[in-house]
Amino acid sequence: MIYKFRLVSDESDDFVREIEIDPDATFYDFHVAILKSVGYADDELTSFFICDENWEREREITFERMDDSYSEEESYTMKDTRLSDFIEEKKQKLTYVFDVLTERSFFIELADFVTHKEIKEAKCVRSEGEPPKQKVDFDENVSSINLNSVTDDLGENFYGDNEYNEEDLDQEGFGVDGENNSF
Repeated sequence: MIYKFRLVSDESDDFVREIEIDPDATFYDFHVAILKSVGYADDELTSFFICDENWEREREITFERMDDSYSEEESYTMKDTRLSDFIEEKKQKLTYVFDVLTERSFFIELADFVTHKEIKEAKCVRSEGEPPKQKVDFDENVSSINLNSVTDDLGENFYGDNEYNEEDLDQEGFGVDGENNSF
């Protein structure tokens, strides 16, 4: 049997990847297949999340073991966790977070089980559209924002009342109830 997963992105409407993989493969094998299918470098922290039918995250499978000394939940790593440990039925939903800093991810669904067929290595069987960029260039995004248009919409009272009343401050500093907080 083979799992056939479909990946989509909320950043690119025409992006679709379908990956076939053995159920006994690890999440690390799936991670490598995803990166290969989209042409991303393997130099970022990533995570899979097992989701419910509403895409709510339930269980995380991390690239590396995190310090779980404070966590009551058991932790799972990609290299030590088989797909069949968590994937049991069609339409099972997962997310693959490829940019941890900005929480950018692919939405993944188990599209089909392919019976009477085996596969040694994961492969991409459908590739449509361009994937989103792997990394967001913060300098490029910040410089493209027109700050004048943003502040024009805020109005003159955005930062508070334009009136200043000196009586609102106590005589010795900014203390409350007679406390002296002057520097």
